[in-house]
Amino acid sequence: MRPNYIEMNKTLPLFVAGITLLACGEKKTSEKDTNLEKNQRKEITVKAYPEVRKDSVVDDYFGTLIADPYRWLENDTSEETAAWVKAQNEVTFDYLTQIPFREDLEKRLTELWNYEKVSAPFKKGDHYFMYKNDGIQNQSVLYIQKGLDGEQEVLLDPNSLSAEGTTSLNGMGFSKNNRYMAYGISKAGSDWVEIQVMDLETKTLLEDKVNWVKFSGISWYKNGFYYSSYDPPVEGSDYSGKNEFHKVYYHELGTKQYEDVLVYEDKEHPQRNAGSGVTDDEAYLVVTTSESTNGNSLMVKDLKNGGAFVTLVDNFDTDNYILDHLGNGQFLVNTNYKAPNNRICLVDINKPEQENWVDYIPEKEYVLTGVTLAGNKMIANYMKNVQSKLEVYDSAANYLYDIALPGIGIAGISGDKDENTAFYSFTSYTTPTEIYKYNFDENKAELFFQPKTAFNGSEYVTEQVFYPSKDGTKIPMFITYKKGTQLDGNNPTFLYGYGGFNISITPRFSAINTVFLEQGGVYAVANLRGGSEFGEDWHTAGWRLDKQNVFDDFIAAAEYLIENKYTSSEKLAVHGRSNGGLLAGAVMTQRPDLMKVSIPGVGVLDMLRYHKFTIGWAWAGEYGRSDTDEENFKNLLSYSPLHNVKEGVEYPATMVVTGDHDDRVVPAHSMKFISELQAKHQGANPVLVRVDVNAGHGAGKPTEKVIEEWADVWSFVLWNTKATVNFNDGAKDEN
Repeated sequence: MRPNYIEMNKTLPLFVAGITLLACGEKKTSEKDTNLEKNQRKEITVKAYPEVRKDSVVDDYFGTLIADPYRWLENDTSEETAAWVKAQNEVTFDYLTQIPFREDLEKRLTELWNYEKVSAPFKKGDHYFMYKNDGIQNQSVLYIQKGLDGEQEVLLDPNSLSAEGTTSLNGMGFSKNNRYMAYGISKAGSDWVEIQVMDLETKTLLEDKVNWVKFSGISWYKNGFYYSSYDPPVEGSDYSGKNEFHKVYYHELGTKQYEDVLVYEDKEHPQRNAGSGVTDDEAYLVVTTSESTNGNSLMVKDLKNGGAFVTLVDNFDTDNYILDHLGNGQFLVNTNYKAPNNRICLVDINKPEQENWVDYIPEKEYVLTGVTLAGNKMIANYMKNVQSKLEVYDSAANYLYDIALPGIGIAGISGDKDENTAFYSFTSYTTPTEIYKYNFDENKAELFFQPKTAFNGSEYVTEQVFYPSKDGTKIPMFITYKKGTQLDGNNPTFLYGYGGFNISITPRFSAINTVFLEQGGVYAVANLRGGSEFGEDWHTAGWRLDKQNVFDDFIAAAEYLIENKYTSSEKLAVHGRSNGGLLAGAVMTQRPDLMKVSIPGVGVLDMLRYHKFTIGWAWAGEYGRSDTDEENFKNLLSYSPLHNVKEGVEYPATMVVTGDHDDRVVPAHSMKFISELQAKHQGANPVLVRVDVNAGHGAGKPTEKVIEEWADVWSFVLWNTKATVNFNDGAKDEN
């Protein structure tokens, strides 16, 4: 729900002439007239932006003085900040409620969202588990059934854990005998997790509870599990305090958390994260550490014979993950060591150094994104030109065949090492996630679940183009639109990007986007450098001192769409979230003329101070830090959105989106940026911030809140690009 202090504007749109009257004098509104009414261009007023106090805070970076007048907004729990949020939201929601078709968009988005969604089943012991959502449930529900033909029953329904639907499931682990399941719950979108334990035989909760868990797996060993946590934060800094000294613990069932055994810590390096896992045969404990979001060390410890940790990797130069222990200290490791597209290596604990690692599945010209062990085989999930390719190998790494996929899209597979049946999901920009049941003996797949939606994907087309960036590098982009759309430069277009942290943005269906496509929108996704679409080399071409390449790639994508008449600068909206919020903020401040609308979502917008909050220090490997050397400082300052807002410039219509409980990218980024923008922007375009109350970075966000947010986003985009809305196809007025 929206904040209760917002009074919804119920004023009807302007009267439209030409309404047919019935003989009895009663009005009847036709669909045509209703759409005319919704598209009447009336003046929408923007309330005066709140006056925001400025402090005289100034920082000295290598002799350069940088003012930070809104530093006080970094105190996210203060009464003054809460008053700022309330005042800004009043302006924003007053504007949004004046858009005549906003309620129709929310109604249609709800209809499009309201279809059954099912995850690929996964097996533990005699039981299968799967997530299901009946349509618009705030959180998906975990079901259990005995065998594939057994009766399904609800195992965990997070919707029952909070009245607002803001509590979500966050990770799980199963005991070796499959009797116990430990699972995490997160509240209000926070990264903080509380672990609870269920007895699967009785479906009852044990008294065990583990708190202050963050960035952790749950890995069972004997009568307990390993997990990672930080010390409890100082009171009042739950969502903004710096997270340091990550530790690995072991919790034994039936004990209190204060009795948990400390397994690993690093007192010398507070800004390192530590994760743990146990091999399937429970022979080894695996501990990884990292200093950033890229690269990790790797250690193993013999759980049967004892002894100290054996180091396999002692640096953070490469990414390394153990897939399996084959016995006798022989491990399969997924790595990008001397293989930017990744490979599988055989590693001997007696010769652990990386130079002794031996190819098991060598690197290929396309990117290995993961390996699943199922059916006594290895399924290698590759990405080739940003599309899935599933290759099957026997246990000796001999290639057998590809699993045929139903089209161009993304697949994910789940299965058990000893089971001959696996399941894989498939999705694309126009295909909701389908689940296939796969038989290894026959190399045959059959449709297991196909959703039924109100969106007709067959009416739309997705094309992939490759366009040149500023330096000539060819960048791929997917463009989706309704068949028959005229490329006359007059189509509202939504350009999305991310470009960072080795994350690939792949073709996936989202009900969010369908309402925009139905309104004649063109939806474009640029696969920018900084991601992993083409391996580690693609990633490092868009990080640190080369971060500007990412913004150049995005600007070139916008220019391609305009030059090829998909849209025009007056019809173009840009968007990104998190690191993509930085992208949207940087591009709108560098090229405000290029787009009509910008939507920076939960963005990293203060590049000089991002490392001072929660887990922000871990992003230094991606961005560099302003306090380490002058070169990094000048690079960050050159594109930091907060510090590149110029006086007297007309910026695009902007709606910054954040959540007041975001403890990953703290809301101060968005708050300081919009304060600076409102103070300096010149022109009629609205520059607003939408602060979602009782919400975090995005994970676990209730469906109701997501629909409300995106009804606001699409209304803002369509209104400011002067799009013509039409509810004859799909949702229809009931007047």
